Amino acid sequence: MRYVIIGAGAVGGAVGGRLAGAGHEVVLVARGAHHAALRVAGLRLRVPDGEFTYRLPVVDGPDGLGALRADDVLVLAVKTQDTEGALTVWGPAPVEGGGTAAERLPLLCAQNGVEGQRLALRRFRHVYGVCVWLPATFVAPGTVSAAGSPLTGILHLGVYPHGTDETARRIAADLEKARFEAPVVPDLARWQYAKLLSNLANAVEAVSGSVESEAALALVDRVRAEGVAVLDAAGIAYASVEEQRALRGDKITLLPLGDAPRGGSSWQSLTRGTGTIEADHLNGEIALLGRLHGVPTPLNDLLQRLANTFARERRAAGSMPPAELVRLADEAEAAVDV
Repeated sequence: MRYVIIGAGAVGGAVGGRLAGAGHEVVLVARGAHHAALRVAGLRLRVPDGEFTYRLPVVDGPDGLGALRADDVLVLAVKTQDTEGALTVWGPAPVEGGGTAAERLPLLCAQNGVEGQRLALRRFRHVYGVCVWLPATFVAPGTVSAAGSPLTGILHLGVYPHGTDETARRIAADLEKARFEAPVVPDLARWQYAKLLSNLANAVEAVSGSVESEAALALVDRVRAEGVAVLDAAGIAYASVEEQRALRGDKITLLPLGDAPRGGSSWQSLTRGTGTIEADHLNGEIALLGRLHGVPTPLNDLLQRLANTFARERRAAGSMPPAELVRLADEAEAAVDV
């Protein structure tokens, strides 16, 4: 199988680079300065076992490949807010022997949140979800860092909306040869909703910096508790913290990579000044479910709003003092109680 990585940023670049390093055919899809850097100098992947440069085919859309191959696997690794644009472009792409990508090819949604795969299923017949546990960073064109060791990441796979099949198992086997653990599970949503709960902290880091102080950690606990209350009210199952911890064990330890920056996906969006951020599909997912099931979500509402404002106005990542963010959070919760 050939892997077409649609969105060769942090997650896509790490997965694509590791697959290429394991001998698999990989095509990278990127835009703008990142596309130019990849074409000129290749993908520079910084990992604990060294720095590797992969000179791979690079395109900015399906036209650069001509007809897709029948053995292609599309890996959708763009941020959720960019999903519709990617699906619009890649769905109608022709496949050798007839038909389109949306009709014939497997599409893996390697994204945070739960909405991307739902959007994909409106257009693609063969959609697979991925629960991405892959600490990786992309802030400079052409370079991706992934600090996990001995595994680069853990990627749960499953057919969306549920189930498993032989294609998922073949993809998992390729990933496991490339420094990933890739459990194929019939209940993928449990893992994705558990990951969503942890991703609610992305906006805290993006807005006010590393979550290290006692006050910041306490705020993250409050935000997560709000998310748990919403999922419980909605009857949505999620893997427990203990279950996640038992699965990961000591399989992934984050090691220093020289001067390589490190921060979550939302922090990276602000650092690159993209003008958009994924908060609508993380904190906003909790806000949506809260409104549907009658559970107030003042903290996630606040974080969604602040993250979007920071992205839209291109404010510096981490530029709000943690004490100010906590004050705003206290006010938001107090307003609900009035």
